[in-house]
Amino acid sequence: MASRVVVVGGGVGGLAAAARLAAQGHPVTLFERASTVGGKVGRHERSIAEGRFRFDTGPGLLTLPQVFADLFAATGSTLERELDLQRLDPVVRHVFADGTVLDSGSDPGTFHQRIADALGPSAAEDWSRLWRRAGRVFQASWHHVLTRPRPSPLALAGHAWRLQDLVAIAPGRSLRGLGRAHLRDPRLRMLLERYATYTGSDPRRAPAALAAIPYAELTYGGWYPRGGFGTLADALLARCEALGVAVHTSSEVSRIDVHGGRTSGVTLSTGDRHAADVVVANADPITVDGDLLGSRVRRRAPSLAGFVLMLGVRGRTPSLGRSPGLAHHTVLFPADYYAEFDAIFGRPARPVDDPALLVTVPDDPLVRPDGCEAWFVLANAPPHGQSDSTVDWQRPGRAEAYADHLLEVLARRGLDVRGRLLFREIRTPADLERDTATPGGAIYGTPSHGLRGLLRPPNRGRVEGLYLVGGSTHPGGGLPMVALSARIVADQIGRA
Repeated sequence: MASRVVVVGGGVGGLAAAARLAAQGHPVTLFERASTVGGKVGRHERSIAEGRFRFDTGPGLLTLPQVFADLFAATGSTLERELDLQRLDPVVRHVFADGTVLDSGSDPGTFHQRIADALGPSAAEDWSRLWRRAGRVFQASWHHVLTRPRPSPLALAGHAWRLQDLVAIAPGRSLRGLGRAHLRDPRLRMLLERYATYTGSDPRRAPAALAAIPYAELTYGGWYPRGGFGTLADALLARCEALGVAVHTSSEVSRIDVHGGRTSGVTLSTGDRHAADVVVANADPITVDGDLLGSRVRRRAPSLAGFVLMLGVRGRTPSLGRSPGLAHHTVLFPADYYAEFDAIFGRPARPVDDPALLVTVPDDPLVRPDGCEAWFVLANAPPHGQSDSTVDWQRPGRAEAYADHLLEVLARRGLDVRGRLLFREIRTPADLERDTATPGGAIYGTPSHGLRGLLRPPNRGRVEGLYLVGGSTHPGGGLPMVALSARIVADQIGRA
């Protein structure tokens, strides 16, 4: 039987859930507080005399494309029709403090050879052994956790895992511990540990099971949609509209209404009420419980956040030390990687003095004028707030001073663009909090610290008829996981 559905929030999770539910025959209305849909898949444009620059302000890499192929097939289209995906090679260029450059391959065999060339045959063999283990972790996680409703911690601990799955997942071991057990080269360990930041975590506390992330990235590839990631939001919006979803932007939901122990609809900030049998919330669970349901919530430790520079750069960057130049994604590692996490997760938290920097420079004429580059520079940072585990990014002068500092760090690492800047724009964790209602601008909600930390809040909300989607809920952050959360929710509603 069809249910009247209201979706709160037009991020990728909300759009994907709305499209799937409409395809199942449910009448769906979506409310988005911003003037455009996309949520954290944001975009920013700047036009100057040289032309127009376009920046992705959220995700910069699409992995597991089969998840989106399934999403578009379920909603009446195809991945190829909706997105012009370009496979990246390398997926990431890694530049270490000693000048070593290692490009991740577009497939496991290519990466093995590149490790051998850059770090030696023994390092490549170490990675291959770890790779086989990561594959078992990915397969076990995919079948038992990522594509199903979230199990309870007790159920997960008692799950009927095969013995080799348990050995591979290594409950109780950190990602750092896994790297130290398998990888002798410290640069290769650093590369592995970077994947903890994909869930907003400290690699010294993140579980070894996160080794599944590089496995998925290198097995299925890293992809970029021509024109930027905003095209993904546009494609999902088009599917929603084609399926009859009523999409309302600049429409803020102020309350989820509850009657008789179950959802009965939502109330907008204007006072207008919209009745519904089911409400799907694409928002952080803390925001849902505290702001929309009016419940008392226990604040959780936030994940890391990000400090961003968007740079319009004159000319093309020819080289970086001994490397052939910038890749689409280039990570510049510091000499002391752990100092970054001491600063972000310390008490008091503080901006990182010498952070790893992710520099994204798409070679895409749709996002930059001829003869120019659009740089997106990301440094991991503490979330915004007033507590000892956060940083007040709105303190006068702080953002500008830190932006100056990051440009100096880039210069020390061989990328001095200060004389080529056409403009710079800054985006702090406070900006992300304001624009997306993400507490503190903590990109991933909560960090994945410990095996229990892998379990995000479940997709069923506190009251009957309420469901949760998005990167802060099960199965976690990242575009594929967000799309999977929408599939799980649509399946649950379809069976209700």
